[in-house]
Amino acid sequence: MSTIKYVTLLFFILFLKQETVGQSNLKLKITPLTDNFYIYTTYNDYKGTLVPANGLYLVTANGVVMIDTPWDTTQFEPLLDSIKTRHHQNIIMCIATHSHEDRTGGLEYYRKQGIKTYTTVQTDEISKASNKKRAEFLILNDTLYTIGGYSFQTYYGGAGHAPDNIVIWFDKDKILYGGCLIKSVEANDLGNLGDADVHQWPATIKNIQKKFVKPEYIIPGHGDWTSKKSIAHTLHLLKEHLAK
Repeated sequence: MSTIKYVTLLFFILFLKQETVGQSNLKLKITPLTDNFYIYTTYNDYKGTLVPANGLYLVTANGVVMIDTPWDTTQFEPLLDSIKTRHHQNIIMCIATHSHEDRTGGLEYYRKQGIKTYTTVQTDEISKASNKKRAEFLILNDTLYTIGGYSFQTYYGGAGHAPDNIVIWFDKDKILYGGCLIKSVEANDLGNLGDADVHQWPATIKNIQKKFVKPEYIIPGHGDWTSKKSIAHTLHLLKEHLAK
């Protein structure tokens, strides 16, 4: 075989290997946000379309804090492994922001791994009634946590996407984790309204805007999280929906 053909074949093999690695990682994507914050994204089918679901984790000196669990059940363990490999830290705490499967699906699995899992009392009541995964510990009221030098606050502003949806605010870094209460700027509609209160939703959003001013990062439950306009876009979608 000539040198040129050999080099060409080698590049082709390397290309296929890279493509295979890329395909194997399509189910779980981890993207740096700022400082020690990372967005993790998993995917699941919704009405015939593969939809991304965002979660967040924070690496602290005392361990990793995770917000929500993967939507894809096959990614519960790969997420743990990826965090351990990348940061040499264990997840010590997981908070689910409402009772839907794309937030709570991994609670029982992570609890069995020795991770402390949390939801609000309202989320737990809904999960219990609908036979969904439940957390080990309950958040009784809006709560401020401090772990490994980082502080963050849980906040319930009212019903919206779901009756129990909470947001989480990281004050130092001005990160608002809105979950499914906030729609991505990519969204053309309000998505799953099976448990929604579209009449209360705008007031809930405005409560959050008043409490957490000028966030640098706004993380919606699904889709693009790089825009600061997602809250305004959510209110726009609500206005359109209510006008119909």
